[in-house]
Amino acid sequence: MFKFSNEQIERYSRHIVLPEVGGMGQTKLLESKVLLIGAGGLGSPAGLYLAAAGIGTLGIIDQDVVDLSNLQRQILHGMSDIGRLKVESAKETIADINPDVQVITHTERLSSDNALEIIGQYDLVVDGCDNFPTRYLINDACVMLGKPNVHGSIFQFEGQATVFYPGKGPCYRCLYPMPPPPGMAPSCQEAGVFGVLPGIIGNIQAFEAIKILLDIGEPLIGRLKLYNGLTAEFKELKLRQDSECPVCGENPTIHELIDYEEFCRVQW
Repeated sequence: MFKFSNEQIERYSRHIVLPEVGGMGQTKLLESKVLLIGAGGLGSPAGLYLAAAGIGTLGIIDQDVVDLSNLQRQILHGMSDIGRLKVESAKETIADINPDVQVITHTERLSSDNALEIIGQYDLVVDGCDNFPTRYLINDACVMLGKPNVHGSIFQFEGQATVFYPGKGPCYRCLYPMPPPPGMAPSCQEAGVFGVLPGIIGNIQAFEAIKILLDIGEPLIGRLKLYNGLTAEFKELKLRQDSECPVCGENPTIHELIDYEEFCRVQW
């Protein structure tokens, strides 16, 4: 088992005393590799808590720079980070929270050319993007690689989270086989989002990722958790795998990654 330093024993003491985690579980976390796609609204809280939990390797992919409008919700960044690459700002913030975490930055845009190579390096993906092209790309790559995909999305005052786990439950295309027509779904920039909301959904994503890595509890596989911030209500929908799904069904028709660039802009 991993040999903890005295500082690590103190840092992770609240985990280690939990029977479901213990020293073995904390060792698993320190040896785990998680890819965070997007260092924005959802990626910020998820990244902070994954780092605090002691995820040993945290990959972050984002090609955007910090803007003043981001600071209403993207808590990985501050005023002094405006104009900097988000991955660099995130790396610096995470290092200050937990030096045990190795942050690997990917400043390129996720595409059909690099998705399999990048995602293949990690144990699971936390999807913090906010556009359909990337969601479908992540989903298809995770299905092809057999990687769990912890999904989250937000809109105005509402959010949702689930886990797409190849071989254990449905994938994103089981719900939505193809992207919507251009202009059908507005982005957060166009429709707005309440700043606290991504903190709630992003933290659920972080918790789900940790549950999967530790193999504890009941992850949101085949379950879609819905949250309405205005009424403070949580609801849950059951999701089923579609036998005719074009990527994970019995006779898949999608065998290569597709870039749906024409549907909307990438805005993490």
